[in-house]
Amino acid sequence: MKTFRRSFGRTLLRSSALGVSLAIVASAAPAFAQDAPQAEEAVDENEIIVTATRRSEALSDVPIAVSAVSGETLAKTGATDVRQLNQVAPSLLVSGATSEVNFTARIRGIGTVGENAGLESSVGLFIDGVYRSRTGVGLSELGEIERVEVLRGPQGTLFGRNSTAGLINIVTKGPSLSDGFSGNASATYGNYNFWRLDGAVNVPLGSTAAARIDAVWQKRDGFIENVTPGEPDINDRDRWLVRGQVAWEPTDDIKLRLIADYSKKAENCCGGVLLNPVRNLSRGADGFPVASANSLLPLVQAFGANFQVAPGNESFVRRQSTTPGVTYRTDSKDWGLSGELTWDLGGATLTAITAYRDYLNEQGQDGDFQAMDILKRFDLDRHFKLFTQELRLQGEALDGRLDWLVGGYYANEKLFVDDDIVYGADYERYANCLAATAISAANVNPASATCSNLPTTVFPGFQGLAAATSSARLNGTGNNGASFDQRSNNWALFTHNTFDIVEDKVMLTLGARYTHEKKTLQADARFTNTLCPAILNTPLQSLASLACVINGSAPSFARGAPGTEFSEGQWTGTAVLSVKPTEDLMLYASASKGYKAGGFNLDFSALDRTCNTTFDAACATRLARPAFTPGNGRPEATDLQFASEKVDAFEVGFKYDGDGIDVNFAAFYQRYTNYQLNTFNGVNFEVTNIQACKDSLGGADKDGSATTGSCAADRLKPGVTSKGFELEAFLRPARHFTVNAGLTYVDTKYANDLVGTGGRPLSPVLFQLPGNTMSNAPQYAVTAGMSWSPPIGESGMSALFYLDTRLQGDTNTGSDLDLEKVQDSFVTVNGRIGLYGADRKWGIEVWAQNLLNKTYYMIGADMPLQGGGTFRAVASPASSGLAGTANQLFVGFPGEPRTFGVTLRGKF
Repeated sequence: MKTFRRSFGRTLLRSSALGVSLAIVASAAPAFAQDAPQAEEAVDENEIIVTATRRSEALSDVPIAVSAVSGETLAKTGATDVRQLNQVAPSLLVSGATSEVNFTARIRGIGTVGENAGLESSVGLFIDGVYRSRTGVGLSELGEIERVEVLRGPQGTLFGRNSTAGLINIVTKGPSLSDGFSGNASATYGNYNFWRLDGAVNVPLGSTAAARIDAVWQKRDGFIENVTPGEPDINDRDRWLVRGQVAWEPTDDIKLRLIADYSKKAENCCGGVLLNPVRNLSRGADGFPVASANSLLPLVQAFGANFQVAPGNESFVRRQSTTPGVTYRTDSKDWGLSGELTWDLGGATLTAITAYRDYLNEQGQDGDFQAMDILKRFDLDRHFKLFTQELRLQGEALDGRLDWLVGGYYANEKLFVDDDIVYGADYERYANCLAATAISAANVNPASATCSNLPTTVFPGFQGLAAATSSARLNGTGNNGASFDQRSNNWALFTHNTFDIVEDKVMLTLGARYTHEKKTLQADARFTNTLCPAILNTPLQSLASLACVINGSAPSFARGAPGTEFSEGQWTGTAVLSVKPTEDLMLYASASKGYKAGGFNLDFSALDRTCNTTFDAACATRLARPAFTPGNGRPEATDLQFASEKVDAFEVGFKYDGDGIDVNFAAFYQRYTNYQLNTFNGVNFEVTNIQACKDSLGGADKDGSATTGSCAADRLKPGVTSKGFELEAFLRPARHFTVNAGLTYVDTKYANDLVGTGGRPLSPVLFQLPGNTMSNAPQYAVTAGMSWSPPIGESGMSALFYLDTRLQGDTNTGSDLDLEKVQDSFVTVNGRIGLYGADRKWGIEVWAQNLLNKTYYMIGADMPLQGGGTFRAVASPASSGLAGTANQLFVGFPGEPRTFGVTLRGKF
């Protein structure tokens, strides 16, 4: 049987027109449903044929951790984009906050926070063989999906673009040369006034070609109620997609697939709600935090914030207020062209994939998440232009005992980001109150123009400072289209080879990759916040943190200036030993090395602010540091750079392909060097590389000082580890009835004695990281699904009863690990019941997602500029230098509530 599998796989590989990553012939299993391909011999109907290693083999013969999900299962669970894969892939977590373009995928607890376009994803995303620049780009309509696979662990020797945590590969439904003129359509209506229309037509073009057109339109009301009169509800849907394809097979040896697609979104997303707890904390006499009523909430409510405060026994309510006229508009356009050629040359097969993608996202935002006008933007633009070319040549040697593959990859990306965030009409008054509280809380008077009873000679308010320095007042000033223009060139050569040491019994796989990455940057600083640079030259520099929230002191950088180029080359690779002691069982062990390029933090707030030795005692010390060194009191392009992320991964596992049951198991250990972390500090985002020191820092990484706890470059070690196991089972207990289940247990933690980029002291914002579990890395996730599709008598009709569930453990959703941002464990359940005519020519389905209406949030963060402090800081000893009080308000980005509806289907 094994010999047949391998020979069948090689035949299938040569006959594939699409070069796809997974071919599924398990028509009975809900997680792997697809029509069986034609073969010379009958194939086990439950066999799963995959090409995740770019070679067609039975899944049980492939020594790689991969989860496969069929298009049928995705339709049953209601998934229409990457985010909804969570429900059927326990090792995967897709979540996000302020915009869908920033959503992040994590595998085994590892991912890259997506709020900064300069950071690439730790989890690569491919759609129809084409790399997408960021995970959030895939959160648009995909049309009919043929299959999805989630490859776990670092990738690089098989797919064009390398990644450090894993890879999501999506294959959409392509044209069929055998289906003739055919088509399908569906119409869905649900609560929240949800409409979705989709359809596809397949058209033969003679005997050697076919074309296919897919179209999707979706619209839904927002599920966060906006309580500001006249303002639209938030987190709605309004999107559409058109995709055209042509498949051409002029000969038995040459196959070509061309794809053109265009999608558009015009939505109001994504809002944030006030999270509990809303409280003050103070350090008690015994060192334990003492809670009391929040002191900031009454002030902001009096100023018109209109926060929707949840009852104490609830995390939040799905209601939010916004500043009139300021929305969370998300307008995006995504289009692309691609061509994939597969050419059997006789002794080898050549595959070439050429693609161009253009993605533009324009975003507005009420940046304070309430009705008071503190921060707002109307047009944050992110524009990605990406050209990619991948070539692969593969074949056999040594009488079939060696399967070899060599390939090359090239990518040219142009990324343009500009912003217009400004201080709102209430900012000056609010900033005065924050400053007045810090100077003398006893003299705070919100009715005063300065919010203080102190004389203006002591505290003149920011309006007084603006007059004294001949600067513009804060309100309405800020970013006036400041931009970053980043150019990236990436090329790589890779090889992946499998040799039968003992034929059909013992196999050795060796792969290697060399990647060269070059990025250049141009920054155009356009700021109207003139009070920020002016206040840095006054004795009141302590107030600069409020005046310079939008960094008006940032300079521009021309391309080619010092620090505006990042360039490096890196070797990575993999080695796998697999053994087949019996026909049904495979054991394997692997070691691999992964890589993700460094680059630039596209945020002007990351630049050092200038300082003045006359008014700042520490300025001379900072200025004495060498040029192009962070913290030297000089804004330089090198301040924006971060290093490449690297991983060493080890895995052992087995795959059992039994009678009526399949079981896959993997245990893994991964250690990350220079892990790229993007953290919101309550004002802006900080990007740093996380490493650990081989020497004890004596707790200096857990204190409130930004200058203690450094480590020599030759004493650094990996700062993040991910270890655990994954178990998947697929059961077929009866005809038409299938069950699948998955369990992932992962311990993804930061090391102790942490440092930042290059061994610099860890930012005090990150004092909770050492020794703790990473954000959005629940220790366990369990998924399960059941599908029963019985025929109804002899009528030809059939039914469907489908249910799936995901249980996710407690999850700290904040990248700074505040305990206040922990989402308790929860369960989501999806279900679908259907009735279908003969040959499924028609069907009607009723469905529900989040059937139990579980209230949960994906990400928690500090409300911008609204308080400070956290439980762990207050619980720390006074000697730590951490704040002994806290009044921080927190924002959460909620998951979707229960949705339900009815779907009508038809095909011809």
